[in-house]
Amino acid sequence: MKLILAPMEGLTDPVMRDVLTRVGHFDWCVTEFIRITNSILPDHVYYNYCPELKNDGKTAAGTPVHVQLLGNDADMLAVNAERAVSLGAPAIDLNFGCPAKTVNKHKGGAILLDEPEVIHQLVKAVRNAVPSHIPVSAKMRLGYLDENHTLDNAHAIEDAGAQWLTVHARTKADGYTPPAYWEKIYPIQDALTINVIANGEIWNYEHAHACRQQSGCHDLMLGRGAVTTPDLTQCIRQQANHHLLSWAALIELQIQFLSGPSKTELAMVGRYKQWLGMMSKAYPEAQDLWQVVKRIKSVDEMIQQLKYQSVAQQTKF
Repeated sequence: MKLILAPMEGLTDPVMRDVLTRVGHFDWCVTEFIRITNSILPDHVYYNYCPELKNDGKTAAGTPVHVQLLGNDADMLAVNAERAVSLGAPAIDLNFGCPAKTVNKHKGGAILLDEPEVIHQLVKAVRNAVPSHIPVSAKMRLGYLDENHTLDNAHAIEDAGAQWLTVHARTKADGYTPPAYWEKIYPIQDALTINVIANGEIWNYEHAHACRQQSGCHDLMLGRGAVTTPDLTQCIRQQANHHLLSWAALIELQIQFLSGPSKTELAMVGRYKQWLGMMSKAYPEAQDLWQVVKRIKSVDEMIQQLKYQSVAQQTKF
């Protein structure tokens, strides 16, 4: 079973990928989408989204990082995919799932699911552009506003030469509202010869098990669940229905996160608070910590508070 860390804009950035791949065993992870319009992007854009390119395309823990592109111009996607590979990208993934209104308005992401022939052209152009040993994959939803083209899109992606397909088990219209319809992935998995990876609403081992059974997929992509419970991959692999990572160990992980690179201090503090808020769903201690740090605006002050919490945890034992 392969477990993959999902691309999530504003969430699984390089710092989060670094932290999560240190504690969880992911087979690979995928960058936030890089928007392609009408030009070849300069190298610094790729390094900004994927600094791992300077480390043989891997996180510090050795997890491969695939570069995800989003756009609707076949030629531009092709040349930018070539550029990403030349910089060290181990694989290229194409985004046909983003539900954001601004992205869809400019004919990117999930809106393309109403045009299977366009999806085929885009995947084929990228597949033809990069060396044969470099995998090309795609991620899609079940559809845009409906599921009329679900199988057409899946076949278009396979026929264009993609090595595998990841399916988020909801339409764009469904957004991120539960449930995810894992059973609707089964006809896709059954119809294709390439590997299909299931994604959506996998928060614990029970969900992972149910998703695999209902979708027929062997491999899973983990999104918000992996951020909320950083050791989710271990829980799934060890068939545990509770988190295995202690709060004391997780504090050290939070300190590592805050010590990572960021454009501004305010942005780093904001990102950390976002993460802490998500972890509060799995860890009661995170709820208590939130009340202590919610007004802190300094990274150093935040780290000092975490170190104090760490000492307090150690004195309990």
